[in-house]
Amino acid sequence: MKFCKLLLFLAVFSLLTSLDGKAQAYMKAHGQQILDKDGKPFIIRSMGIGGWMLQEGYHMNTSGAADTQHELEKRIVSLTSKDFKDKFYDLWLANFFNKRDVDSLKSWGFNTIRPALHYKWFTPPIEEEKNPGVITWRNKGFALLDSLIQWSSDNGMYLILDLHAAPGGQGYNASISDYDTTKPSLWESEANRNKTVVLWKKIAERCKNEPWVGGYDLLNETNWTFEGNFDGGIAKNGCQDTANIPLKNLLKRITGAIREVDTNHMIILEGNCWANNYRGLTPPWDGNLVYSFHKYWNENNQNAIQEFLDLREKYDIPIWLGETGENSNTWFAECVKLMEEHQIGWSWWTHKQLNDIDDPFIVPQNKYYKKTLAFWKGHGPKPTQEEAEKAFLQLAKDAKLENCTYHKDVIDALFRRTNTTESIPFKEHQVPGTIKAADYDLGRIHHAWYDSVYQNLDMNTTPNRGHSYRNDGVDIGRDEKSGELFVGWIEQGEWLQYSLDVPEPGKYIFSFKTTTDKEPGILQIFVNQDEKVKKLKLEKSKTVNDPVFTSSEGITLEKGRQQVKILFKEGGFRFYSFDLKKL
Repeated sequence: MKFCKLLLFLAVFSLLTSLDGKAQAYMKAHGQQILDKDGKPFIIRSMGIGGWMLQEGYHMNTSGAADTQHELEKRIVSLTSKDFKDKFYDLWLANFFNKRDVDSLKSWGFNTIRPALHYKWFTPPIEEEKNPGVITWRNKGFALLDSLIQWSSDNGMYLILDLHAAPGGQGYNASISDYDTTKPSLWESEANRNKTVVLWKKIAERCKNEPWVGGYDLLNETNWTFEGNFDGGIAKNGCQDTANIPLKNLLKRITGAIREVDTNHMIILEGNCWANNYRGLTPPWDGNLVYSFHKYWNENNQNAIQEFLDLREKYDIPIWLGETGENSNTWFAECVKLMEEHQIGWSWWTHKQLNDIDDPFIVPQNKYYKKTLAFWKGHGPKPTQEEAEKAFLQLAKDAKLENCTYHKDVIDALFRRTNTTESIPFKEHQVPGTIKAADYDLGRIHHAWYDSVYQNLDMNTTPNRGHSYRNDGVDIGRDEKSGELFVGWIEQGEWLQYSLDVPEPGKYIFSFKTTTDKEPGILQIFVNQDEKVKKLKLEKSKTVNDPVFTSSEGITLEKGRQQVKILFKEGGFRFYSFDLKKL
């Protein structure tokens, strides 16, 4: 009898251990922490993938002409044909994001990917369903999802599936969710809400046994008032709503539908008002739930996130910064540091687009695409059909990672720079030789460079006023005549540091290439923090596009790594480069 009881005990223990192991085979919420599939505390370091399945106007540099994806599609068809438009999107989806992109994210230090899903790749709009109330499916979205799961599992990275564009669109900020104001929104159509619920159930059924699917981000950035528009303005986006009843009801319906087929994966909620209004959405209604907030254009201090820290504490639930970015490198590094000090995971937005320096990659714009944009924005003639087709075929080709411009300074800010004040060379500089002004060291403000405007806290400030090359806040432009990069908009007290590897000790002449249309400016030169030149007055140029050279006396440089700091005692000029020549 004792032997039988022992066998029974061992069988029950084995079953419980197996069930617990199964539960721990997936990312999950546990108290105020997120645990990985091995049951260990996990800080999500994620990159959001916008512009792939969902194209917002600013991703494509079409803002003002085509703010939403459906508007862009119509414009493409108007210049080409529906068949060509479909061909373009097939190529775009194949090239813009694939395994090579995932491999790169992994190598930089990301452990999670948050792809922005557009429902239209999974199921048609309700207006295109042949039988009202009957939901049909499209293979394209599910094939892309299968590929995502394979790429992420190959790299040991989690996926947070983000429904960025729900049927009908979930916010007045139309570009975010591809909302068409001529049709019923998600909130104005029961058919759209039903389709959203069934879509999530379908996705969950497909992903229920996938250990590298981290969770389901049910509805991105709802921004819709359910309680009146409060005289318009930002209030129409749900920021003043106090109950959010329709949002809560839909999120609970989706949760229930998912749990019918999948009890393994985390469910992630976002509030109204671009994810940040949680009034009425508490307490949590599921045991494996995470509250997500989004953070843009505000200070990086505890006060900025206190309401979400309070939510975490009150309901003993994890919180996650599900989307942030679109600022300077200084802001990026400070934001990551703040999140990780409070044990909060984060997801950056976004990894690749056409017209910004604050993403890791920028897709080049070919001459035919530029001509097409000029026509759409009323600045140029209409392209021929052949030119328009060349524009989009080349764009899809250039969307491949290997054809994009890489901004290593952005990745440096998100990872290395958050943990150290050490500056490192942006490029290896040859001495003697020419050092480009824009190739100053990689590092934090006050350590590798200083600029008086270095972050955007009001949605209107442009830290890099030339909007070129790097994202620190140093103002870098491109010469209208030669195309050469320059540091401009220079103000008194700003400075740049360059790490130089000097092969031979001796005296070197510094020759500065500059232009000005005002006063020529004055420099001060330091080597390893020692002042070498107190006052070097620059030559005045004929025009802002005609460079002049100003040389220093001989400056002693020792052999090895030397840090040269150029301080602008008086600004108002363009700084292109400086030559070093040994005496």
